[in-house]
Amino acid sequence: MTVNVESPVVKVMQERKSVRAYDPDFKISKEELEEMLALASTAPSSSNLQSWNFIVIQDQEVKKELRAIANNQAQVETSSAIIAVLGNIDAYKNVEKIYTQNVEEGHMDESIKERTIENTYKVYPNAPVEARMNIASYDAGLISMQLMLIAKDRGYDTIPMGGFDKAKFAERFELPEHLFPIVLIAVGKAAAPAFGTSRLPLEDIARFI
Repeated sequence: MTVNVESPVVKVMQERKSVRAYDPDFKISKEELEEMLALASTAPSSSNLQSWNFIVIQDQEVKKELRAIANNQAQVETSSAIIAVLGNIDAYKNVEKIYTQNVEEGHMDESIKERTIENTYKVYPNAPVEARMNIASYDAGLISMQLMLIAKDRGYDTIPMGGFDKAKFAERFELPEHLFPIVLIAVGKAAAPAFGTSRLPLEDIARFI
C-alpha cells in the first residue's frame, strides 16, 4: 500500500504520538486553546447535536488535585493544560438552537429544520440513558482525535487518558447529572520524545467483500 507522505494531513497523523513527559514551564494561552477547541468542534456528531462539553484546566493547584484523581499520572500536572471531554446525554435539548442556526447560515430551509426538530424529540428523549451515553462517547472520540491533530499541527503534543476516577472527577467539578466525564487530554510541549508504537497489519483488522 502506497501512502502519500507529502500530504500535510498524513504528516500530522504520523507525527502525533502520545507524549507523557512535558515541559512544565511551557504554557499555551487561553486564547489559543479556545481556537483549537473551536476548530475541533467542526467534528461530526450524531444528528449534529454536538453532545460534548469541555472543562479546560490550566490552574496549577487544580491540576495537582486532578493528578490524584487520575492515578498520579505526571502529565496531568506538567502539561500546559488538561482538557476534560464530557458527554452530554441531554444534547438533544439544543436541537432548536442548532437547527435555527443552520437555517440562518443557509445550510437548510425551514421545513427541514422543523422536521428534524420533530424527529429528534420523538427519538432522543425516549432513548435509554445508556444509549445516549454511547452516542456522546462516540462523538467525544471524534472531537478528541480532531483536537489532538490540530494541536500537533500547531507544534504541541498530547495524550488522551481514560484512566481516572470518573466518579471523583464528577464530584470535584460538580458536574450536573446530564454531563459525564469521558477522557482527559493533556496538551503541551514535549520534554522527551514519545515511544514509537507498532500497528497490526491491515489484513489482521480489515475484511474486503
